[in-house]
Amino acid sequence: MSHVTTQARDGQDGARGARDGFAVPRARRATEDEWAAEGGPDTEDEWAAESGPETEEGRAAEGGRARDRPDEQEAAALLEQVKAVVEPALLRAVDGLPGQIRRIARYHFGREDADGNPAAAPTGKALRPALVLTAASALGGGGGPAGEEAARAAVTAAVAVELTHNFTLLHDDVMDGDATRRHRATAWTVFGESAAVLTGDALQALASRLLAQDPHPAAPAAAARLADCVIELCEGQQADTALERRDPGEVTVEEVLAMAEAKTGALLGCACAVGGLYAGAGEEQVRALDAFGRQAGLAFQLIDDLIGLWGDPERTGKPAGADLTARKKSLPVVAALASGTGAGERLARLYAAPPGPGDDLEAVLRAVEEAGGRDWAHVEAADRMARAVHELSRAVPDPEAAGGLLALAEFVTRRTS
Repeated sequence: MSHVTTQARDGQDGARGARDGFAVPRARRATEDEWAAEGGPDTEDEWAAESGPETEEGRAAEGGRARDRPDEQEAAALLEQVKAVVEPALLRAVDGLPGQIRRIARYHFGREDADGNPAAAPTGKALRPALVLTAASALGGGGGPAGEEAARAAVTAAVAVELTHNFTLLHDDVMDGDATRRHRATAWTVFGESAAVLTGDALQALASRLLAQDPHPAAPAAAARLADCVIELCEGQQADTALERRDPGEVTVEEVLAMAEAKTGALLGCACAVGGLYAGAGEEQVRALDAFGRQAGLAFQLIDDLIGLWGDPERTGKPAGADLTARKKSLPVVAALASGTGAGERLARLYAAPPGPGDDLEAVLRAVEEAGGRDWAHVEAADRMARAVHELSRAVPDPEAAGGLLALAEFVTRRTS
């Protein structure tokens, strides 16, 4: 097992340094063989036969757990170890924000309650900072000293990426009208829409400032890439809101996939690319890392959409049927609408009706499933993961060095919340 050590200071005492490590899982043996033979699995069937996301969402729909696998356990441990490294640095940065903005940000990150008292609420998975640090390690020398140093040097960049992600969450919650996130009230419902939006703006500015002040030679390129990513994220969000105003029958699968890549895939790709930049990777490797993250991000979004429809609210932290009530044009829904089936036509009629207390959400779910939306999303997620693995094999030819990135991608497509 290879290891990467990273430097962090305790969140309660900025003067005290601490060294924390996180294990980088090895790639599973089947992938190593495929890697050597073909440069990574290229087809949906190759991927689905061993590790496709088809095995996950059925358990989510029934409130059960996905199959436990060693790579999933290692990825979960990696995410927790990354959080232990990144979160103290993130909170130190947030604590430099002024007054009420700082309070709202600490509430959003689960460190204060609505009254400003200390709290320890659930936080995010730290997927994006984990991609930054794991990519830096993989491109910087794997588990050796060079890889450790590359990851240690990329902690500030990982914090900047996570701040950017949370800027989007604060804004999305307002635009989507979501009342809960991570099993608690969203910031805008507690502090007001304007306050939540301004806090999101401050987090994005803080991310930019961190990179501007980072002396690492890759920081300027990382800052430019992250800025371009934010513009793409805004484009994706704008497309998402525009799609919600269109007639259900007018929206195509291709449009929603493009929107999902901009809104979700772009930041995952950026996280991987930034990690590569901090490791001194070449242009071709950075492009391949970005493509890996984008394809994994699309698989992530497909599974997220499935969980949004069939997941257990006790696990997701969101009310059941929220996406259907909002008439969101998620990928499984649009695939069902475009199916040309009787169930798809029935779904179009149901979606055209204004939401209200008389909604029969079970009837809507049945129509999505009978029209093939659920099955299509599974197949598409498997295909996107196969493409992601192929791009990863181009960026990191050594399958053992690529193991952490592969494990993270597999983990998020088998999640249940």
